[in-house]
Amino acid sequence: MKLLRVGTAGQERPALLDAEGTLRDLSGLVADIDGALLADGAALGRIRAAAGELPALDGAGLRIGPPLARIGKIVCIGLNYHDHARETGAEPPSEPVIFLKAADTVVGPNDTVLVPRGSVKTDWEVELAVVIGRTARYLESAEEGLAHVAGYAVAHDVSEREFQIERGGTWDKGKNCETFNPLGPWLVTADEVADPQDLSLRLWVNGELKQDGTTAEQIFPVGEVVRYVSHFMTLHPGDVINTGTPAGVALGRPEPKPYLRAGDVVELEIAGLGRQRQEFKGA
Repeated sequence: MKLLRVGTAGQERPALLDAEGTLRDLSGLVADIDGALLADGAALGRIRAAAGELPALDGAGLRIGPPLARIGKIVCIGLNYHDHARETGAEPPSEPVIFLKAADTVVGPNDTVLVPRGSVKTDWEVELAVVIGRTARYLESAEEGLAHVAGYAVAHDVSEREFQIERGGTWDKGKNCETFNPLGPWLVTADEVADPQDLSLRLWVNGELKQDGTTAEQIFPVGEVVRYVSHFMTLHPGDVINTGTPAGVALGRPEPKPYLRAGDVVELEIAGLGRQRQEFKGA
C-alpha cells in the first residue's frame, strides 16, 4: 500500500493511493498514519480489504504532508555508501555511523525548505527512509531487522556542512535546522518493496542531475542497519531511519562547491517510492 497524509500543515488527514493511482480518503477508517497504526496488523488488514471502496479524493491543489505523524525519533546513518565515502575522501566505516535528527525537522515532500541564516554550505542528500513497525531491541540478525520494517519512504537529509563540520561539537548543528527533513510523498508498505538493496535514487538541482545512485552501494544494508541500531537504542513503531546518501553531494565536488542558495529548486526520487520537489528560500 501507499499511505499518505494530505491537507494543510498540522491538519493533515490520512489517505491511500490505490493501484490505479486514485487518491482515497482513509479518515473514516483510521484517525491518522502513525506508529500505532503501523503496529496494528488488524487495522492494516482492514485498510487493504476496503481500499477499492474508500471515498475518492480530488487531489488537485491538495498539499501532501509527511506520510507519518508523531514520529518518535529519526536515526540517521552517515557515510553508508561506498561511492559517497570515496567522493568525500573518507575511509568506509567499520561500523555504522549514527547521529540523530529531531522529528520537528520533518516537512512535506513539496514544502519550502529554509536556508539557515548565515549559511554558505547548505547541501542536498537523497536518502531511503525506513519506517519501523515493531519494537526492536537487541535483534540478532539482519533478517530480523527487515522483519521489523513497516515501510519505506523518500527522505531529503538536508545538511549545512559548515555547521556540521567546522563549528565544533557533533554533526547535530548542521542536521537539525528547521525544514531539513522533507519526507514522502508516501509510506510504501514493506510488502511492496521486493528488495530494499535494489532501489535507484536520483536528485536534481535546478534541473541538473546531481545524484544518480543505487541502494546496492550501501555499506550496511537495511536489515543490518536496523539490527545494529537496536543494540544501542530501542526502536519503536513510527521511528524513522535515514539510511545514508549516494555520491553526488556538493561536499564531494571540486571547488567552488555548488552549495544551495535561496531560489534553488531541488527534485529527488526513489524508484517506486515517489518524487519530491522543494524550492529553497531564506530563513
